[in-house]
Amino acid sequence: MHVTNAFGQPVGPDVEGWAPRPRPPRAPITGRLCRLEPLDPARHAADLHAAYAADTEGRMWTYLSYGPFASVADYRRWAEPAAAGDDPMFFAILDAEGRAVGVASYMRIDPANGVIEIGNIALAPRLQRTAAATEALYLMMRRALDELGYRRCEWKCDALNEPSRRAAARLGFTFEGVFRQAVVVRGRNRDTAWFSVIDREWPAVRRGFERWLDPSNFDAEARQRRSLADCRA
Repeated sequence: MHVTNAFGQPVGPDVEGWAPRPRPPRAPITGRLCRLEPLDPARHAADLHAAYAADTEGRMWTYLSYGPFASVADYRRWAEPAAAGDDPMFFAILDAEGRAVGVASYMRIDPANGVIEIGNIALAPRLQRTAAATEALYLMMRRALDELGYRRCEWKCDALNEPSRRAAARLGFTFEGVFRQAVVVRGRNRDTAWFSVIDREWPAVRRGFERWLDPSNFDAEARQRRSLADCRA
């Protein structure tokens, strides 16, 4: 979509009333199935290291720039500077029992343009492919797009990371392309796949999350009745 200026040249439409957006606050986000808290190594490191230990092969770390960690002390050495940073801004994901079972962050935060990315996602095996994991990412998107008024929420991953690409599509992100030779990770080339949800798409994406997360969408064994894609459609 574009308009023309006084010279007849195509330009983007005005963004009425635009002002830079606030930076994300270091404040918890509480859902029905999980809670996100600013990462606190003193409170979360032991639980996270124990939860990650269930991945005995270390498969979950293949496409991440950090981990695995041989001990709680090793994890804390990584987590202390990570928790102190503003970009990325890490949150611990707590399950219904209050145990930390994963982390995710806001990153590449661009208040002037209203762009923010959700990344550095490390979910322990018992959190992977659960409704709580979906809710955690929905809560992060909702804060960015609803509460803070960002125009664009991004998801990026190694172009070879098929599970992450499928997750992005399932969550309602639109694939935008691949940046070739984007970065070097662990001494290896990484082509980066880009996805986004923009503000005008968000209401439909949000309604899909709300329908899917409604308790009535799950049977007595916690199996979904309708997929997230069906709820969004």
